[in-house]
Amino acid sequence: MAAFQIGVMVDSFRVELEEGIKKAKEVGATGIQIYATYGRMAPENLSAAQRREILDMIKSNGLVVSAICGDLGGHGFTKPEDNPWKIEKSKRIMDLAKDLEANVVTTHIGVIPEDENHPRWRILQDACGELAEYGDSVGAYFAIETGPEKAVTLKKFLDSLKSSGVRVNFDPANLVMVTGDDPVEAVYTLRDYIVHTHAKDGIMKKQTDPEVIYNFFAEGGIEDLRLEDYFKETPLGEGQVDFDRYLKALYDIGYRGFLTIEREVGEKPEEDIRQAVIFLKEKIKAFE
Repeated sequence: MAAFQIGVMVDSFRVELEEGIKKAKEVGATGIQIYATYGRMAPENLSAAQRREILDMIKSNGLVVSAICGDLGGHGFTKPEDNPWKIEKSKRIMDLAKDLEANVVTTHIGVIPEDENHPRWRILQDACGELAEYGDSVGAYFAIETGPEKAVTLKKFLDSLKSSGVRVNFDPANLVMVTGDDPVEAVYTLRDYIVHTHAKDGIMKKQTDPEVIYNFFAEGGIEDLRLEDYFKETPLGEGQVDFDRYLKALYDIGYRGFLTIEREVGEKPEEDIRQAVIFLKEKIKAFE
């Protein structure tokens, strides 16, 4: 058995689902992650029969679903007035994940404050506590994506939930590009919580407050801010993520799950994804 499995965020191909599934197989992936927040793949738009059809299509191509992306955007779960509908929809996305024989839903929850006495801490704790309880009840994980805060802050928050239902989707590039955190050390810090990862790379150009960056995304880019001045996503191996040390850290903690390629920028996503698969397969050889 390979030390790691290679997945692809199927939406990164920027094509329809059917074509994206075929492309994932063609590039050599064994799993896919799918966005399921709006449009065709939103849980409210999929009947039981349609879910079975999609699962059959995935399986017929020799693939599995590594995770579902349930990122609802905006400020995550930091606005209490929005949380009732966001929590309810997140539960339905977890149900969809189970129907597609996956047990991980990934998302951004908003920036976790370092100070646990900050009012936002309790707001996030309440929302994630409810989702953790639901995840436990259906056998699914609600996985917070790394990036908006340093790993030590995320661990402190997860420890406070006292539940196995909320875990971590580890994205090393987000840590490098936004917080300046070391992904290798972060793996060891979050070792008890990692259930899925994104294979992504990038560089930080200029340090700034992560809240500024994530508020920019949440508000739809209305601030006078040029993201390209602060960070840049790159093809795997061309950024500041040390993949040799990073993969060794994942291996050391016993992680044997998916490295799911996510390519959010670039003119030729399919070409970048193909090269990323080749890159990862070569790196994985060190652990065989």
